[in-house]
Amino acid sequence: MAVVYTLLVLFLAVFVAGFILLVMGAINFDFSNSEIPPGVNQPVKLRIIHIILISRAVVGKILENIGICSQVSFVRYMQGRKTLGVDPKLFIKDLWFEKVPVRIYQPKVPSARRRRGVMFFHGGGWVFGSLDTHEKLCRFIARESESVVVSVGYRLAPEHKYPAAYEDCLNATIHFMKNIEHYGVDPANVIVCGDSAGGNLAAAVSQTLAGRSDLPKLRAQILIYPGLQALDFNLPSYQQNRGVPLLFRERAAFYLLQYLNGDASNLEEVLEGSHIPIDIKLNYRKWVSPDNIPEKFKVRGYKPHVLLDCTNEVYETVKRFCEPNLCPLLAEDAIIHQLPESFILTCEYDVLRDDGLLYKKRLEDNGVRVTWYHLEDGFHGIINTFNSDWLSFSSGKRGLDNIV
Repeated sequence: MAVVYTLLVLFLAVFVAGFILLVMGAINFDFSNSEIPPGVNQPVKLRIIHIILISRAVVGKILENIGICSQVSFVRYMQGRKTLGVDPKLFIKDLWFEKVPVRIYQPKVPSARRRRGVMFFHGGGWVFGSLDTHEKLCRFIARESESVVVSVGYRLAPEHKYPAAYEDCLNATIHFMKNIEHYGVDPANVIVCGDSAGGNLAAAVSQTLAGRSDLPKLRAQILIYPGLQALDFNLPSYQQNRGVPLLFRERAAFYLLQYLNGDASNLEEVLEGSHIPIDIKLNYRKWVSPDNIPEKFKVRGYKPHVLLDCTNEVYETVKRFCEPNLCPLLAEDAIIHQLPESFILTCEYDVLRDDGLLYKKRLEDNGVRVTWYHLEDGFHGIINTFNSDWLSFSSGKRGLDNIV
């Protein structure tokens, strides 16, 4: 019996040691491919958050390899396991709009007039994120702006591919606008809002509703470091911030492919730009081009990228990247000029920075009023850190205050 016990202890010790080595090896590999620029305030905090995210992903991969659960399921579980208690200032209720789960935040303080309504679409690369991951953020917006906030739990990729997330967000928004009297909201004061992938969804929903005559016009759209195109992953911000946490250039393309068709086999072609035919890229160059990025955003190191052609086989798998419901930056001017007043937040150290800058220009060129707020020391995902105890960043709170 003693021999069996000793062998079991040795086995567990070896397993734990191997597990730790695997995690540390993955962290070291990710570190060698990452860079925290000197312009980021509190770089140690960002590094710690990065380590936590890498460790979570590695543990998930190990669990997947030994058949316990998928990596995606594990990461989603870890993201959403914190639950908040009752909020003394808000009524919070989970409902279904059609077949879409939503969470509604309504201020308890009485209002002399009908409130503003905010449809909120969470970020997470269309693969991660939930009603729970953005709970603090939605509570803060509802409390501080005294608005009714509706957070939408849209379907996630790769289980549910494009256009599932877009359709859920659109259908939830239409349902809210058609039943708005139940929530004490002014139909002329409804806003769509989202961060990252949620910003993409907010932009797409806003474009779709711009042409609807049977619904009230949206009052505004709030796009927080949105991803808005998949034609060019070699714009200045993609080159400059390719290894800056919390979103690497490669991961940005990977998530888009997961949302598109759940298949990342064409990742290299997407990154090098050989996934879209040259004639199509030239057609959209008036909107998606480094020439439309102000020169001050190119000084950190940018090399013009040579246009590459693609095979028909590759293009067939990704041709829906040219649809505005997936890549809102490619919408025609006839749609863009109908869009409501817009707020766009960008971060200097974010691969998606230039998507926001390009959309800002498109909106302004079409006569849409834009409020632009740029976090000079910000990185992708910083808004979600506004209330993360000792891992919070003052820039994230500053950006959120401007949104409110």
